Amino acid sequence: MSTPEQRVLIVDDEPDILELLELALLRMGLQVLRADGVAAALRHLETQKFSLCLTDMRMQNGNGLDIVRHIAERNLDVPVAVITAHGNLENAVAALKAGAFDYLSKPVSLEQLRSLVNSALRLPGCRSGTDEVLSGLLGEAPAMLQVRELIARVARSQAPVHISGESGSGKELAARLIVTHSARCGQPFVPVNCGAIPEQLMESEFFGYRKGAFTGADKDKEGLFQAAHQGTLFLDEVAELPLVMQVKLLRAIQEKRVRRVGAAEEEAVDVRILSATHRDLSRCVQEGKFRQDLYYRLNVIALRMPALREMREDVPPIARALLARIDSSGKIVFSDAALQALAAYGFPGNVRELENIIERAVALCEDAVIQPADLQLTPVGMEEIAPSTGGQYPLTDYLDRVEREAIVAALHQTNFNRTAAAKVLGVTFRALRYRMERLAITGQDMPQ
Repeated sequence: MSTPEQRVLIVDDEPDILELLELALLRMGLQVLRADGVAAALRHLETQKFSLCLTDMRMQNGNGLDIVRHIAERNLDVPVAVITAHGNLENAVAALKAGAFDYLSKPVSLEQLRSLVNSALRLPGCRSGTDEVLSGLLGEAPAMLQVRELIARVARSQAPVHISGESGSGKELAARLIVTHSARCGQPFVPVNCGAIPEQLMESEFFGYRKGAFTGADKDKEGLFQAAHQGTLFLDEVAELPLVMQVKLLRAIQEKRVRRVGAAEEEAVDVRILSATHRDLSRCVQEGKFRQDLYYRLNVIALRMPALREMREDVPPIARALLARIDSSGKIVFSDAALQALAAYGFPGNVRELENIIERAVALCEDAVIQPADLQLTPVGMEEIAPSTGGQYPLTDYLDRVEREAIVAALHQTNFNRTAAAKVLGVTFRALRYRMERLAITGQDMPQ
């Protein structure tokens, strides 16, 4: 239910559009103020408070992006949504990058308009990047401080966010924190590992199906998009999607509508898309493995999670925080030598690997003190190679060398069981297969 002080500013140079928007908003119990162009809108924003601003993108007397930028530059607490021409993806992405909360395509769907307005009016007040909600991302290194600050800012938008980073660096945690800070915090959060769904089942998993659509479809079933309606769909390992599914996903994101397998009609869905991958998505585009148009649609806002070795000064406090979480007795501590060993370790598996190391050390340690031997750090993760390279290896060759050693060690540990090795390394089976092909790792690489 709206409150009396909730007022919406609508901006358009076409009186018919203004009247349509005003009638729809008045029926929602909102106050409405019209502006017939950019100049009038900026005057209203300087003198009055609004709960939401809706503006057309292209007008004869100005551009809606000017309003978006004005609000962003002055840190006005007003979510702004733009109305773009049908199918104009470039304008929609430009608006989101400039700081728009969301966008609508012409002709405006009243159902989508109501959904957008409800989401905007649920927005929490501005929070700083040091808010306690973000404390789940441990570390005070500059790279992590930037991540927390960006999460606090993008949470107030509906823009798609693509989270990159190595396996175990906290990509899903970052996605959950974005949702926690957003207007969708009380709505469904649906994470899906795109590399874990068989290709022949992807369409029915994402969009659902009707009874009788295929053999075994004995009842209607909703898909991931329907399950995430009014909430957030998190596409983890999105680079693993086959090209055919990428086309269908792009259309669902752009049109905000999906068609169940076996259904004649489409249904509207209100879903914010967050995605993640440990692979270089732009490189996948260059190699023809990922559609460029989908890449631009998902990568509106880019968030990179730093590797743990980039925050070496944070390793001891992060380790202590994880130990406090794992050790319910609160009696186990690290020896100074153990903390030094952790600080020198390379952590191919990042924070996830650190947590596993500490869990093992808690079980192995004696006298409630974790010693270096209890950590059982593997040579693959040690940084002893790096100082001695002396420029002998280019960075990419050095990283390939370390990655190759880690994969071969995991394969040796699991008797060349690739599924088990993928679990040891904290990556998907498809990701391991891709890396083995790229590094030309075969059974002949097994240590004898």
